[in-house]
Amino acid sequence: MKAMLEAVKVALDPTPAQEKLLLSHAGAARFAYNSGLAHVKAAMDAGESLDRSFYALLRWWNANKNELAVDADGVPWWQENSKESYARALESLAKALSNWSKSRRGERKGRRVGFPKFKSKDRTAPRFAYTAGGFGLIKGDPKALRLPKVGRVHCMENVAERVGGAHVMRMTVSQRAGRWYASLTVERDDKSVTNPPKGGAVGVDLGVKTLATLSDGTVIENPRYLKKTEQRLKKAQQALSRKTKGSNRRAKARAKVARLHARVADQRLDAMHKLTTWLSRKYSDISIEDLNVAGMVKNHHLAKSVSDAAFGEFRRQLEYKTARTGARLHVVDRWYRSSKTCSKCGGAKAKLPLSERTYRCDSCGLTMDRDLNAAINICVAGSAPETLNAHGEAVRRGGQTGRATRVSVKCEPSVRRTGAVSLGADGRKAILQATVR
Repeated sequence: MKAMLEAVKVALDPTPAQEKLLLSHAGAARFAYNSGLAHVKAAMDAGESLDRSFYALLRWWNANKNELAVDADGVPWWQENSKESYARALESLAKALSNWSKSRRGERKGRRVGFPKFKSKDRTAPRFAYTAGGFGLIKGDPKALRLPKVGRVHCMENVAERVGGAHVMRMTVSQRAGRWYASLTVERDDKSVTNPPKGGAVGVDLGVKTLATLSDGTVIENPRYLKKTEQRLKKAQQALSRKTKGSNRRAKARAKVARLHARVADQRLDAMHKLTTWLSRKYSDISIEDLNVAGMVKNHHLAKSVSDAAFGEFRRQLEYKTARTGARLHVVDRWYRSSKTCSKCGGAKAKLPLSERTYRCDSCGLTMDRDLNAAINICVAGSAPETLNAHGEAVRRGGQTGRATRVSVKCEPSVRRTGAVSLGADGRKAILQATVR
């Protein structure tokens, strides 16, 4: 049976003494990372050839830690923290250097990655990790975790129930807005779902005004958590700017701003989890657009609203949740003109400004909300057994359960080899009739 990796994140409740130890481990990890980066940078500046792999960096650290990790009196302090905090920090550095090197050679997908930067104490969130050393669950103590050099740390929930007997491979401990969290990477058996959820196909059109409009007429309003908290954030940031740098009052003001941002993020994440869980359980076929979120954020007029809507997080959650429930996720090509195409006759408009919230077809006279019209088109495109791409070539939709299927569509109706219309008036009329009901 194929294994799959899953992240389980729980909130920790450390004692004041344990919190000091957690901060010490995070500082040790940051120190090892910066020391390794300085070592690599010095070798590069001198024109020396240096092995930048994880094991090479770890050997260098073990050979020099008694000279590097020392206090003002020259006494080594590295024994105070788990050796895993140093090793995992160097592992992260090696990965960052590898990504930079591959990106520079054109061997890495995505945007270009720059050279790693030194981690600042003030701007870097405290973080360290374990992969060995007896970390993880405690038998007979479901609300606690064992952290080497720290001991038993109480959790805010039943972590044993969340893990469910799976093998814990890695634990990352981090602090956010004054609270500590443990993220467990667990390995589970990938149990294929034979019975997908009941329900038909649905198309989802994401937007800023309304978070999601479904092809069956359901509308999910955008909660706009960031906009609701903007005034409180503005006052907190103004208070922060007035505080003296390095003072305790500035630290408290910075913590207040961080808590507000964390609250908005938690609210947004909770709403997104509820929406994606509901969709993956109710519908057997879900069609969405392949939105260029990175490009949308570059629009300064919409950047804040797009980020608040969390389109990328919506797709990420939907991909793994549909795999769990057995639903099929279809991703329609981003160049498909779902908003400009008539969901009744298939005719397309040349232009459709964002200010026009109602779609009016010049050919058949259809009048409908533009988001609902787009959702219907997305549903039809994702549900088509066979479509045409932009070059007129046939693209057959994969029907594998639990897999995200990319569907490249053409704006015109797609015709099967038998001559039957798979996209167009007939398919759209069926969805329209179901929507009217």
